[in-house]
Amino acid sequence: MDPPIIRPASGGTVNAIYRLGEDLTVRLPLRRGGAGAIAREARLLPRLAPLLPLPIPEGVATGAPGGGCLLAWAVHRWIEGRDPVEGALVEPEIVARDLAGFAVAFRGIVLPDGPPAHRGRPLATQDQEVRAAIEVLRHTDEPFDADEITAAWNEALAAPAWTGPARWTRSDLMPSNLLLTGDRAPAVIDFGTVGMGEPATDLVPAWNPLPAPARRTYREAVDVDDATWARSRGWALSMAVIQLPYDRTTHPVVSANARHVIREILGPFGTSAQERTGCATRPHRRPG
Repeated sequence: MDPPIIRPASGGTVNAIYRLGEDLTVRLPLRRGGAGAIAREARLLPRLAPLLPLPIPEGVATGAPGGGCLLAWAVHRWIEGRDPVEGALVEPEIVARDLAGFAVAFRGIVLPDGPPAHRGRPLATQDQEVRAAIEVLRHTDEPFDADEITAAWNEALAAPAWTGPARWTRSDLMPSNLLLTGDRAPAVIDFGTVGMGEPATDLVPAWNPLPAPARRTYREAVDVDDATWARSRGWALSMAVIQLPYDRTTHPVVSANARHVIREILGPFGTSAQERTGCATRPHRRPG
């Protein structure tokens, strides 16, 4: 008897994920860029897995286009878990420490020949797209002040740029790429954007999906300077602002999460001087 094929609920927009029997998952790219990610994962996942404190996908096989499938595809071992939902974490402090440990481990990886990360360039390279998205939001019924978003974005851009060497970064730690096992330690999935770049991109869980008290725990654990923290806030804002205009009526999981991030960044914990500096009682150093 053939194993059952089930498509679990997912907030992903690049791949269709199917569960194959009890132990496997099949990943089918929905976009041409996703096919390149299949090859990247096949090469990098076995090298990264032993260096990380949380489970990541284990590749079983890759498939070429054919039989009605237009793009390359992959089979991985199934990892049990569920996507975290903003505002619904039972143990947010523990999740914060787990995610911080992952980010710290990732920026400490030393492997040669890493490809450029999907979000590996300076934050300023997002400026044109972010400002265009803000103008789109200005003319929607979304409950956000476009001028407040612009001010928050300008503040992030004003932070000193990263001047250190490129580091390994996962670069897309969105809730749809995290799995909770029980109510704490997440696994991390979908490594199609992994590569070398600016390490602030891996700090976006501070606003997505962590609440403000756990955000302070996360900040303390990742131990970064104020400039890196400000840039990570900018990365989180840019991702949410770009997503919301295009997913607001078509992808409820993504749009709800984008609204959550914008609220967190514009709200009292997101814009206060204490939150911007992470309530620091000691200086924070640059990653690494």
